[in-house]
Amino acid sequence: MPDTMILIQMGAMLMAIGAVAGVLAGLLGVGGGIVLVPAFFYAFQTLGYEGPQLMQMCLATSLATIIVTSVRSVLSHNKKGAVDWDILRSWAPGIVIGAVVGMLVVAQLRSNTLQAIFGILALIVGLYMGFGRAEWRLGQAMPRGIMRAILSPLVGFMSVLMGIGGGSFGVPLMSLYNTPIHRAVATAAGFGVLIAVPAVIGFVFVDMQTGKPPLTIGTVNLVAFGIIIAMTLITAPWGVKLAHAMDPKPLKRVFAVFLVVVAVNMLRKALGW
Repeated sequence: MPDTMILIQMGAMLMAIGAVAGVLAGLLGVGGGIVLVPAFFYAFQTLGYEGPQLMQMCLATSLATIIVTSVRSVLSHNKKGAVDWDILRSWAPGIVIGAVVGMLVVAQLRSNTLQAIFGILALIVGLYMGFGRAEWRLGQAMPRGIMRAILSPLVGFMSVLMGIGGGSFGVPLMSLYNTPIHRAVATAAGFGVLIAVPAVIGFVFVDMQTGKPPLTIGTVNLVAFGIIIAMTLITAPWGVKLAHAMDPKPLKRVFAVFLVVVAVNMLRKALGW
């Protein structure tokens, strides 16, 4: 039977994390996973769960929440006709393959290695958010053939290594290939479903041998999953309202700086400094 005090402490921390993640997702259009993974790590570490598979659990639990939020998002965008189903269908097989391979790789790695990987990839995302330009282009249409065969598994693979959905890599990629931003955001929500579903199915069967928080199945923590979903559903609309009331672009730069700081701190911890 889980200790009541631990559950109360977990609940309080996770409610705060979910509230912040929801507001940021609505305000800046960033995927919750890029906030949730480091927040989960520091929260569970503070509660005394410091096993070698802690980072696995953070990634898996983040991806579990993405299943719900991405389905909700893609359905909402589809009502407005914003989802590019041709891109989604043609990129789906590669993304799913990449997500499965990513899950298998994560299952073999320990927290310090996964922290280092997260730190490096988050640093890249943060720098792109801070310095990227809307007019940058790699092509006039989404790639096909060999380039799609390379890039689609890469999106799925890197996203699972970070515990994130399709937004952080999918939106910049589609924008670089001349996809209008509203279609890129909507279609990337579909990427999130393709990434998260196969990965989470796999993570449920990964045995977390030590440092397992209460109510954890495989490496997915059900307490965190339930609270985060509830809080983000409540607070994401608040972020959307704020986005319409103010210019989110300067805030996006601030968030980019925050993300770089988080990434560097993750790298520091991974290196044992």
